[in-house]
Amino acid sequence: MIISPSVLSADFLHLHQEVKSIEATQAQWLHYDVMDGHFVPNLSFGMDILKSLRQATSLFLDVHLMISEPARYLQAFLDAGADLVTFHYEAVAEDEIAHLCDIIHQHGKKAGLSIKPATPVEVVLPYLEKLDLVLVMSVEPGFGGQRFMPLSLDKIRSLKAAIQQGAYHCLVEVDGGINDQTAIEAKESGADVLVAGSYVFHASDRQAAVASLL
Repeated sequence: MIISPSVLSADFLHLHQEVKSIEATQAQWLHYDVMDGHFVPNLSFGMDILKSLRQATSLFLDVHLMISEPARYLQAFLDAGADLVTFHYEAVAEDEIAHLCDIIHQHGKKAGLSIKPATPVEVVLPYLEKLDLVLVMSVEPGFGGQRFMPLSLDKIRSLKAAIQQGAYHCLVEVDGGINDQTAIEAKESGADVLVAGSYVFHASDRQAAVASLL
């Protein structure tokens, strides 16, 4: 199990110290939510902060583009140090998906595709051969601190079954409302990567919080 704490819930005034505190846990990844105020109703970080994070940590940088026209900014985030770039199925034309994955792979990085809660998991199945990861949103994207949507569990199970049936090398990531209880359900359903924001960053003991998700 890979834990990817979301810096969206960190104390931005002390971001360097916040990242160092995550390095002291068993988390292997750091989740970086990019929001544009258009695809989702909120704004977050750009590529400059990602570049600073890349210089500050050796953690795997898990970049989630919740933006319209991801192709327009893809190169900038790759150059800024992303290890994995996940874009949304809902933000691109279907004939763009394979091409964007190819661009990411040409840079030696990993490619992910994300779906919102209302999007059926079947839409990603034709692209599993191209993908390193599929991100199932278990909340509506755009804000932290929301409750986990149980309907996502069926999607995780269906996705995991398709990956295993096709022998694809693709991870299943879940983002939204993850805590020590919902983590159990997500893992039992087949999740490989859990994104946790407020549960980790608002914990008095972050090492214990991360350990409780494993």
